[in-house]
Amino acid sequence: MDSQPYFFGFRSPDSGPLARFLPALEEGVAAAWLARQTLTGNWILDPFGFSPQLTLEIARSGYRVLVTAHNPVSRFLLETFANPPAQSEFIAALADLGAVKKGDERLAQHLQSLYLTVCEKCEKQIYAQAFLWRKGADLPYARVYECKHCGDFGERLTTEEDAARAKRIAATDSLHRARAYEKVVSLKDEDRAYAEEAIAHYLPRPLYALATIVNRLDSLNLPPARKRALTALVLLACDFGNTLWGRSSERPRPKQLTTPNQFRENNVWMALERGVEVWKGTGSPVPCEIWKNKIPESGGILIYEGRLKDLAHEVKKEIPIAAVIGSVPRPNQAFWTLSALWSGWLWGKEAVEPYKAALRRRRYDWAWNATALGSAFKHLKDLLPDNAPFFALLPEPEPAFLTSAFTAAGASGFSLQSVALRTEHDPVQVVWKGAAEKGNAAQPADLKTAIRDCLILRGEPAVYLHIHAAGLAALAESNALKQPDHEFDEALRKTNALFAPALQDNRFIHYSSSENIETGLWGLKNPPAADSLADRAEMAIVAFLQKNPNADYLEFENELTALFSGAPAPSKGLIYEVLNSYAEKESGAWKLRAEDRASARRAELKSISALIESIGKRLGYAVRKTDKLLYWDENEKPAYSFYVLASALINRALDAAHDDTIIVMPGGRAALIAYKQERDPSLKARMKNHRAVKYRLLRAISEVRVLTREAFIAQIANDPIQKSDGQMMMF
Repeated sequence: MDSQPYFFGFRSPDSGPLARFLPALEEGVAAAWLARQTLTGNWILDPFGFSPQLTLEIARSGYRVLVTAHNPVSRFLLETFANPPAQSEFIAALADLGAVKKGDERLAQHLQSLYLTVCEKCEKQIYAQAFLWRKGADLPYARVYECKHCGDFGERLTTEEDAARAKRIAATDSLHRARAYEKVVSLKDEDRAYAEEAIAHYLPRPLYALATIVNRLDSLNLPPARKRALTALVLLACDFGNTLWGRSSERPRPKQLTTPNQFRENNVWMALERGVEVWKGTGSPVPCEIWKNKIPESGGILIYEGRLKDLAHEVKKEIPIAAVIGSVPRPNQAFWTLSALWSGWLWGKEAVEPYKAALRRRRYDWAWNATALGSAFKHLKDLLPDNAPFFALLPEPEPAFLTSAFTAAGASGFSLQSVALRTEHDPVQVVWKGAAEKGNAAQPADLKTAIRDCLILRGEPAVYLHIHAAGLAALAESNALKQPDHEFDEALRKTNALFAPALQDNRFIHYSSSENIETGLWGLKNPPAADSLADRAEMAIVAFLQKNPNADYLEFENELTALFSGAPAPSKGLIYEVLNSYAEKESGAWKLRAEDRASARRAELKSISALIESIGKRLGYAVRKTDKLLYWDENEKPAYSFYVLASALINRALDAAHDDTIIVMPGGRAALIAYKQERDPSLKARMKNHRAVKYRLLRAISEVRVLTREAFIAQIANDPIQKSDGQMMMF
């Protein structure tokens, strides 16, 4: 395989519209990959259309993007991000909606009155931000509010009046629920039962509020930009109104249409108001048209409102695709089902019809996912020129997802070019190419060697995801993931069954309290002497700091992209831990601390070594020094040995040390060394044979007027390595 670096983004996944359902992708990754390519032409295909921000990023990089957007909600998000209404339009749209009459009341006042409650402290009427429910209960058990009169806020138990109001609204629920069904499917439609199941995830109060709002949408005569702004606000309210919101941070990215055991019933009108801020600054305009209109050569988006299989018959002869970039979809029954509901509410039954299959399907397993991806990849290969690169992002990776995607790609004739991983929380980055002919017949793959090579390259234990990816890559290169006569479910089972026996090899060690191979960490029992990933990252960052004072964080990631090509990429947690150990941040830039400049550290190493010699002589030991170790001898035999560190390259120190060598380090390295121990159980085990002492303690000991050997041992025994407060592991 090729050596591909892990491309870092410059902005983390945001909390924008429907972010909990969209792929969690850093902005800037696609642009970074494109900057390294030499492509013929500037047409890029996004075959899935699940990440509007990814499509926009490609277009803003100067490319023309053809994107398939079968999901009406994803399509609307993309069109709105590409041509965002001004914030004034959102504000005006909400004002227009709020001013509509509902009986004698303004609609805003009427909908807010549904959430009236009484402040527990000052007893004035206020609007609840949310009510809290237990799954299966008839009434909410608590409310969440912030009183504008006395400042009281938080969760409070519901009152009898809260319960009575909820019962009054529930009494008319069947009428509003029937109207909500009618927006999605007709009365005699065979899919009505599925729509009813989906709408069951809306409580009576928010369903009434949403139905009332949707009915007013059709009657408001608004200019197009304002109508689009109002639709965007109502779309967010449709999401905030369902029961998939956990009481706290439970299930922040739901995949199944399942109500949590405790959940929030959000205030729908407040959700509309919040939407104004959520949509604020969602992007700058990008040319965006519907297929087959024209877009400028300087870049833009062309949306195909259908499936990839339909596009495949048309595009090859008309649009020369230079490359494919896409976020590979993983099953999301919650979003796909809700998208069908919301499409009906916002745009009518006609919008639902092409997407109605999302209502019917309740279970999406990995065999289904592989089958669906296999079909998509096959159509994709048909429309691509030979050897066109396919840069794929697999967000929220897990072993089963990788197996599904790799198997589907291989079965469709794509050859794996490279795989780059960071952590189990970051998207996996894969490059495939559609070879001119189907690859060779399956060959035996040495899974054990692939896993061992992965661990040697890392230089430290790894989570199972990295092990699994290395094994899948070896199987893909051997064309061994799926045989032509096997169905996808059989192929996935056979692949997954290979890993447990391979990991039983006595060369591997499992750091876990569970026998489940996917838990804990995997390492080598007898790893070759080599710098770990954490040590290599430390050396690279410090070298960059020395050459580039006042560098910002993105510059460090760009440097690491180049240095770690073909190797595991350092996590953000590791990068920040190294920076915090060596540098200080001023005005957004990092620079080495004065005491960590090379000249200062060399001088301090000499000073600490001299101090150790001085203390040893005071205690009556004979002192001698070798290349790396300093000894205190008694009766011509070593009583103590010391290894003096200026860095946190603890593995190098342990390789050179004896079992009882005392490791001497700057205090500023203690947190970084503690971090490395937390991410590497083998290092933690080796450190148990050593005592660690910080420079400052030795300086304090040297100032003790009456020092005994017993006092020295007692002092150094009370100098533990401690990790920093607020440690961000993120391996």
